[in-house]
Amino acid sequence: MRGNAVVPALSAAANSAEGQVRPIPYTHGATFPSALSIAHRFGGYSWRDALCEAGFDVWGFDFHGYGYSDRYPAMSEPPRANPPLCRAQEASEQLEAVVRFILRWHGLSSLSIITHSWGSMAAGLFGGRHSAMVDRMVLFGAIARRPPRRYEKPPAAPAWRIVTVGDQWARFVEDVPLHEQPVLSRTHFDEWSERYLDTDPYNRGRDPAGVKIPTGSFTDILHAWHGDFAYDPHLVQAPVAIIRGEWDGLINDDARWLFDAFTASPINRDIKMSRGTHLLHLETMRYALYRESIAFLMADDQLSVPRTEANVSQHHNKEESSL
Repeated sequence: MRGNAVVPALSAAANSAEGQVRPIPYTHGATFPSALSIAHRFGGYSWRDALCEAGFDVWGFDFHGYGYSDRYPAMSEPPRANPPLCRAQEASEQLEAVVRFILRWHGLSSLSIITHSWGSMAAGLFGGRHSAMVDRMVLFGAIARRPPRRYEKPPAAPAWRIVTVGDQWARFVEDVPLHEQPVLSRTHFDEWSERYLDTDPYNRGRDPAGVKIPTGSFTDILHAWHGDFAYDPHLVQAPVAIIRGEWDGLINDDARWLFDAFTASPINRDIKMSRGTHLLHLETMRYALYRESIAFLMADDQLSVPRTEANVSQHHNKEESSL
């Protein structure tokens, strides 16, 4: 803690090429930080490395309560003593502060954003509020709205929870069909899990060892699956690419709703990749994810007709593909 402020951790990896500056922040998902996501290297190579080679300066930051960011004071209190921490609205304000810092640093007025899972909600809120600051958005494994459930409300959640290595392994493999070959090696996971535990200095004193994280993300996801979505996709005006694995259990048929909901976005893509789950960026098909995200971010495609108030909800150059 620094004074009375809760401070997020922010890291950067610059490309070595001269020329146009292309900064891109990454927002992580519900259970692990950016260093274990876009920056984590399997075999000495990461998604961040691929982006840097393509000419991007990659900024990873951890939402409050995750990774190397400060913890909420409430995370030192009993979990039921406070409401869920780090809901999407607050997370979007953290993202806004980070984006403004990056833009000042580079002397720019706008940038593109990559998100994973629940991080797409914070980015969606930010992009809807500040459309002029967002060039393009890659929503990898995004969360979408599902219809309300009659007579059912989302369950109450504590302020924080412990996620163990066993919990992570179970969610990493649960969506792979039983007859299919694994898409994540146990050796890679064991290496990853040691670094995961290192993000919480108190994990070794727990049995089993685990990492304490906020639960606002889980609350936002459950609310989305009960018809209460955290942001209005109609307000997002930047081009959007939804990228997902064919076995992603967190976004499947509801990707259609999310794709169609970006009515003010002039160029949309829905890219479904074979043999991938919600953790595609850590799996064997990760290199295809790298390529597709970079191709979209560097594309110069534009609307075939001028965008006007009259046609914004009727004429969009929207693309769907499956790999």
